[in-house]
Amino acid sequence: MSFSNEIKNELAHLEQKKKCCEIAELAGLVRMDGTILIGSRQGIGLELTTENAAVARKAFKGLKKLFQVETEITVQRRNRLKKNNVYLVRVPGQPKVMEVLDCLGLMKDGLMYNPEISGDLVKKDCCKRSYLRGVFLGAGSLSDPINSYHLEIVANSEEYADSLVKLIETFGLHPKISGRKNVLLVYLKESEQIADFLNIIGAHQALLELENIRIQKEMRNQVNRLVNCESANMNKTIDAAVRQKNNIEFVQKYYGLEQLNDGLRAVAEARLEYPEVSLKELGMLMDPPLGKSGINHRMRKLEELADELRSKGYGDGWEPSAQ
Repeated sequence: MSFSNEIKNELAHLEQKKKCCEIAELAGLVRMDGTILIGSRQGIGLELTTENAAVARKAFKGLKKLFQVETEITVQRRNRLKKNNVYLVRVPGQPKVMEVLDCLGLMKDGLMYNPEISGDLVKKDCCKRSYLRGVFLGAGSLSDPINSYHLEIVANSEEYADSLVKLIETFGLHPKISGRKNVLLVYLKESEQIADFLNIIGAHQALLELENIRIQKEMRNQVNRLVNCESANMNKTIDAAVRQKNNIEFVQKYYGLEQLNDGLRAVAEARLEYPEVSLKELGMLMDPPLGKSGINHRMRKLEELADELRSKGYGDGWEPSAQ
């Protein structure tokens, strides 16, 4: 089961305590999944289509309970390529249908289709949350947070997308709109905003699962950063040790370590004997011990001596004759 379906199953089993919230939730669901049926004989009807059985049951019960209208539910089996069934919740043409459409904010003035969210449905904070819950049940989806963070809601018109964005913004979130394949999408991509949205619509189990995944991913990323940092530091230490060893061997061959002062010679001999240790560890091998800065200073002196010898032609396949 996809993460989106898990959320919808959780939301579909939530019980509303207030009638205004029941109406707001059903309004959001019908807006996204519903189709107004117009026939010459039966008059105006209503039909909802969903692939989620729990959502279909919620719509069926809501219509029966709130409006006492004749309601039917049927199941259509998909072909072999698509395993999910399609559930149809239908309100046949009857006098009460116009009352239902008007109450759910689909019509205004009893005559015209309303392309925006009806303000009467979302006056209260609880009703706003319920409406958004219904909207997600009808046309929302959330990608598996293990892979990415992306929550989107399919909007059926530009006017509705704009009004949906404004409604979500009242909770301090910042959704955006994009177009894809002739539809408009209202979406959130930041994990924190998605978590807040799940909390707003009451998907608390999904929220906990999302937070657990976020923590696991952050811990993995932190460990990876530490490992990468440690690897980078180790590589820098190795590169520096190799360069120092090469410089010392060059000085040994063309100048002689015995000509160095005691401090430089002790460091040079220790590096040749322990090429893998860090400067700090090398300093601890000295007698008396030296700090990292003291060892680094002497290494620079040895490097300067090696560069001076190279500038005089040593190491180019010939050696200047002794004067």
